[in-house]
Amino acid sequence: MRRRLTRKFVPIVLSMAMLVVAGCSSNTSDSGSGSAEGSSGFPIVKVFKSHMGIGSMPAADDPHVKYVAEKTGVQYELITTPPGSEPSEYLNLMIASDELPDILRPIGGVEQTLIQQGGALPLDDLLPEYAPHVWESIPQEAWDIVRSASPDGKIYYVPKVFLVPERAPLIRKDWLDKVGMEMPATVDEYVEMLKAFRDKDPNGNGKADELPTSGREFGRWMDHLFAMYGVAMWEGYPEWDEYNGKIQYAGTTDNMREAIKFIRMLYEEKLLDNETFLNKGEVWQAKINNNLVGSWYHLPANVRDRLNAMQTQAPDAYIAAMPLPKAEGFEAFVTQKSMGEPEWMIPAVKQDNAPYALKLLDFFYNPEHDEFVRFGLEGEQHEVKDGRKVILPPADNKPLALGMKNLTTAEDMNKRIEETYPKDQQQMVKDMFVVSTADARQIAGDGLPASVYEGFPDIQSHKLFQEVLTKIVIGELPLEAYDEYVKKWNASGGEVVTQRVQEWYEKVKK
Repeated sequence: MRRRLTRKFVPIVLSMAMLVVAGCSSNTSDSGSGSAEGSSGFPIVKVFKSHMGIGSMPAADDPHVKYVAEKTGVQYELITTPPGSEPSEYLNLMIASDELPDILRPIGGVEQTLIQQGGALPLDDLLPEYAPHVWESIPQEAWDIVRSASPDGKIYYVPKVFLVPERAPLIRKDWLDKVGMEMPATVDEYVEMLKAFRDKDPNGNGKADELPTSGREFGRWMDHLFAMYGVAMWEGYPEWDEYNGKIQYAGTTDNMREAIKFIRMLYEEKLLDNETFLNKGEVWQAKINNNLVGSWYHLPANVRDRLNAMQTQAPDAYIAAMPLPKAEGFEAFVTQKSMGEPEWMIPAVKQDNAPYALKLLDFFYNPEHDEFVRFGLEGEQHEVKDGRKVILPPADNKPLALGMKNLTTAEDMNKRIEETYPKDQQQMVKDMFVVSTADARQIAGDGLPASVYEGFPDIQSHKLFQEVLTKIVIGELPLEAYDEYVKKWNASGGEVVTQRVQEWYEKVKK
């Protein structure tokens, strides 16, 4: 069964005993039941998020905090990981020490640990009462997937829902024009295009410095090269999808073997950046921004800053989405994960504060507040130029604004493009989504709970796959090493995990 897009949708380092105490105990000082009040008299809700980006934590007198409090009757306190700490380890430390937030964005499978140990609050009855906009805006299919992730069939977290393709194969259309070629329709045509990028100086600087295509360390963020061979990938991690009539790990399929063979050839011919497996994220991004990369895989909604950087060196730079070239005998597709990933959950010991936490969350899902959610306050998060709101760039000394909504429809995306992109870039980005949507397919493993990996951290981390991929592509191992890796993967827990995944999938289909 292939699920198409529907409605317009770290390792745990602490002992289970500690987590049980954290999940079930109510004998805490600051983190137990009940709610504290801020200086404004509003109840305080502590919100935990990681990967916050540039900016400082807002204080109680921050204008954004005060505005939300006035609208909701709830004062939020945004908390995150200290600089240099690993987010999942820090979150687990918070849980074990009872320093729990009122609502948190789970990381690294912590949601399953809390669910299994009784430390997560069921939300089935609370959501309709205290967060009706959240409850009504998320598709029923997403709630069903969330229920499938718990042993008792209850809702323990609010899922992320993204009903348009987030990621797409991108290409420098201006380079394609300069080498006098059309969009490649087949893998062979794609290879010929990469050769032209390598040899014909499309960036026009007189140097042979072009990187026809590129990726990042561990083979990440080059999903387009796998997608041509029907491999379900998500930012370089093999996903679970139907192969030969059953849901399987894409990292052990014949499709993957052929994709690795293809990528190995690109590496040998210097059509794939030979520093791919050394590229940190910022290095990879700098190569793209500095007019060096012709074909890559990323987020169409986030190309504005990349394009602006390119145009400082190449004023005619133009980014387009590339329809996936076809490989004979394979069904090419862009992996789409539309729903089911954990976004927000509430610890059981915070039950008394849950109505306030959900009321805060509901504010961000209320359509009446869409403009505020997107732009924030004038002078704080945006300024007005020529009658248009323009988002201010982040800065270390500028307080971060809380955002809690992670639900995007095609209509939402069009609004975001029209309101946050210059007029001369809007159609370019909209065209990208037209192309990526045509190639996108929701995979069978969308919403798969992390609990299927329990006891097998190397399978969950994709460590075995990343090692064999890297060594085969750079030539340290022959292609035949892939077959030995598949046997090792199965013997190292892959067979057990596969059985769990297949049982979960049967439950989802019902």
